Amino acid sequence: MIDLNLVFGGLITCTLSFFPGCFLKKDCWPETEVPKGPVTNESRNWQEKHPEWLFSDDFESDEPMVKTGRYFEYNNNGGDFVPVNGVGINESKGMRVKWQQGEVGAGDLKLGFGKQPDGYMDQGIRSTENFRDIYYRMYLRMENGWQGNPYKLSRATIFSGADWSQAMIAHIWQNEGDGLAIDPASGTDASGNVVTQGYNDFNNLTWLGNKSGITPVFSAENAGKWFCIEAHVKLNDPGHANGIHEFWIDGVLQAKSDDLDFTKTYTDFGINAIFFENYWNGGSPKDQERYIDNIVVSTKRIGF
Repeated sequence: MIDLNLVFGGLITCTLSFFPGCFLKKDCWPETEVPKGPVTNESRNWQEKHPEWLFSDDFESDEPMVKTGRYFEYNNNGGDFVPVNGVGINESKGMRVKWQQGEVGAGDLKLGFGKQPDGYMDQGIRSTENFRDIYYRMYLRMENGWQGNPYKLSRATIFSGADWSQAMIAHIWQNEGDGLAIDPASGTDASGNVVTQGYNDFNNLTWLGNKSGITPVFSAENAGKWFCIEAHVKLNDPGHANGIHEFWIDGVLQAKSDDLDFTKTYTDFGINAIFFENYWNGGSPKDQERYIDNIVVSTKRIGF
C-alpha cells in the first residue's frame, strides 16, 4: 500500500491510501477492505435514486412477473425458475434456476421497453422512445459443486415486427470453456432492410464476430461466488460501422467490439427487448441450480 499526503493551503492535510496499479478496482483491495458491492432492496425507490435507469428488479416484490412495468413474458418451467427467499444477494430473495439432469430449458424472463412493433411486448416502460445505447446488469451465482457451461445467458435485441423479426441481436453466451462471450448479429441487408422472418431466424442473420471473455464464471473453483455481469450495446450510426458490444464481470472488461454495423441505415426501432435465459444446449450433466438477482437496465453505466 502507498500513502499519498496532500496539503491544501497549508491548513488541511489529506492522506490517500491505495495499491500500486489499482484505483477503485475491487480485485485489487485486500479481502478485508473490499468496497461494499451488491445490496438488498436495490429496487426500492429506484426511479428517484437512478433516473438513468429504465428498469430494476431485485425480486423482493410479490407482484406478478408479467404486468405493466415488468416483463411481458415469464416462463417458470414448472417451478424451476422462481423467486426463492434466501438465495439472492445477502441471503435476500432471488431467482432460483433449477435444472434436472439432461434438461435443456429451465425458464426465462422477457423484458420489453421503448417503442415496440406490437402491443404484446409493451409493458409501458418508456414506450414512446427509441433506445440506441443501453446497459444492463445482473448478478449470477452457481451453487457449490456446479458442473458445466449452460451456454445461453442473455441477449439484447431489436424487434422490428409483430412476428418477432429482429433487426439485430447482441448475445451474451458461450458454447465452450467456462466463460461467456459477446456474439453480435445483424438482421438487415446492406440497405438497412430487415431480412429476418420471425424469431431467431439464424439463416438470415449476419454474424459479426464472437469474442470470448476472460473470467471462468462456470468453473468449479468459482462455484458459490456472486458475479456482477454488465453488458453494453450501442447501435451504429446510420451508414457507419461504429456500433459497440462489450461486457464486464466484476468491473473488469471481458470483451469488446466497437466497429459493428448492426443495422446499416435502419432506424425504425431501437433496442427494445432483453431476454434473461436459462437454456443449456445439450442438457445439464446433473441436477443443479444457479441464482440470479439485481437486474438493472440503464442508459448509463451501472456498475456494482
